[in-house]
Amino acid sequence: MPAALTLLLAAASPIAPAVPNPPQQQLLRWQVESIRCGDRAVTPLAAPRPLSGLLWGPADPQPITFTFRIDATGRALSIAPAPARYVPSSEDLGPALAAARFAPGEALAGCTITYRAEAVPLADADLIELMAYTIDPISGRLPQAGWDRIRTPDSDCLRPPYPKPLLRAYPDFDTIAGSPGERSWTMIGYDLTGSGTPVNVRTIAGTANRALDAAGRKAIVASRFTAGARTGCLYPYWHAATPIAAPVAPEEASFGTTPNCPAAPWVQPPRLTYPGAWNRRSIEGWAVVTYDVAPWGDVGNVRVLASEPATAFGEQALQVIRSARRAPSPTGASGCIDRVLFKIRSNGMPADPNTAPIY
Repeated sequence: MPAALTLLLAAASPIAPAVPNPPQQQLLRWQVESIRCGDRAVTPLAAPRPLSGLLWGPADPQPITFTFRIDATGRALSIAPAPARYVPSSEDLGPALAAARFAPGEALAGCTITYRAEAVPLADADLIELMAYTIDPISGRLPQAGWDRIRTPDSDCLRPPYPKPLLRAYPDFDTIAGSPGERSWTMIGYDLTGSGTPVNVRTIAGTANRALDAAGRKAIVASRFTAGARTGCLYPYWHAATPIAAPVAPEEASFGTTPNCPAAPWVQPPRLTYPGAWNRRSIEGWAVVTYDVAPWGDVGNVRVLASEPATAFGEQALQVIRSARRAPSPTGASGCIDRVLFKIRSNGMPADPNTAPIY
């Protein structure tokens, strides 16, 4: 009986495991659902669109709400997610709100903004939105399906042997006006002659910064490539956002005295790291924190007393202070209060334009 059973099992056809369909790649777009201050609906005068992300597989991202206030100049401040939770590809929502502008005059409190996500398959996504994503790929590199949409069907610019830049010219970005809190970009299309000279140079898409568009075309005309005629080539240039200065930070003394915090040198100074999503939009901020110091120099009990224009700067300041260490002392310290200032570098360029993606 055992032998017969063995023969029957050996003769049976194996059942192939089910092969799941590969996850569908989608572009995740954020739309403003509502903005209210108390019982009043509010419409911004200018509101940059939040950056899109990528989504793999079926998902139904839940709406995200932020609380904030509007000061007399029309600026959104005290921005905080409500509740605080992680949602993929949502890191630009707070910075986008900080870059918005409302009507000046009356200061408003108790404001909320709700964003709702829309997932669009890459095969159906808007071409300009796909190009914009390559400028700010917050969820990683655009998949091949997205690149295939961007490149025109008749393009042979990436056919081997690939044309290589012998001279890559760039605009003089210092002479071009930027946009506060929003990167400008331009996508330049061109063909190549047999000698590698760009011809038929034109603006394909962008953020309608005419000076950048013109400078981008001029830069491509001045560039040179290895020999070989090509059609349908693309190259982007982008201009960093103009910094948005933080509101005036209060003095540490306004939060109370610190009699138990004698001055002591940092043997390991605080390591300032900028919150990435806010750096991308060149939005400056500050935080006031309190902390204790152990006799051996370790920093602990770090708390945020205030931060602007968003709680994100307070959260980052906690990491900054925790990265530091003071010199050992007989008693340590308690109730220390410090300000952490987040400033954009003077050149206004969070990254090097040479890192632009290759199309």
